[in-house]
Amino acid sequence: MYNVAVRIVNHVGEAEDVLQDAFLDAFQKIHDFRQTSTFGAWLKQIVINRALNQLRNRKVQWIDIEEISDVPEDEICDEDKINYDVQRVHCAIQQLPDGFRTVLCLYLLEGYDHEEIAEVLGIAESTSRTQYIRAKKRLLEILKQ
Repeated sequence: MYNVAVRIVNHVGEAEDVLQDAFLDAFQKIHDFRQTSTFGAWLKQIVINRALNQLRNRKVQWIDIEEISDVPEDEICDEDKINYDVQRVHCAIQQLPDGFRTVLCLYLLEGYDHEEIAEVLGIAESTSRTQYIRAKKRLLEILKQ
């Protein structure tokens, strides 16, 4: 849960606050847990929502892009030539702007689809796709350095 919060807010202190608030919410709303999913999945959703609220409080600027003209949908990258190691990728993800990092983490690491991301963040689905494509492109640029 802590790693989820850190990936979204990109700040250790804020992630600890998010996690503490999430556990408080979970204990106060334990009666709302309907056992339609595991307790861990329910708690993880609370952590993600709290982390996203923390980002909103920071006033993250989402850019709504209806038409994607400069980023091809099926961009071809030679990803095999980049030497990936976990620490390098983790550091590169931390260097991404908040909007890019949030969409990338929710899509790749948390398994959300773009429709769910758009709903949770209050943005257009096309904006989620664009943010993801640009985040991936920027992440590859950082990793190539």
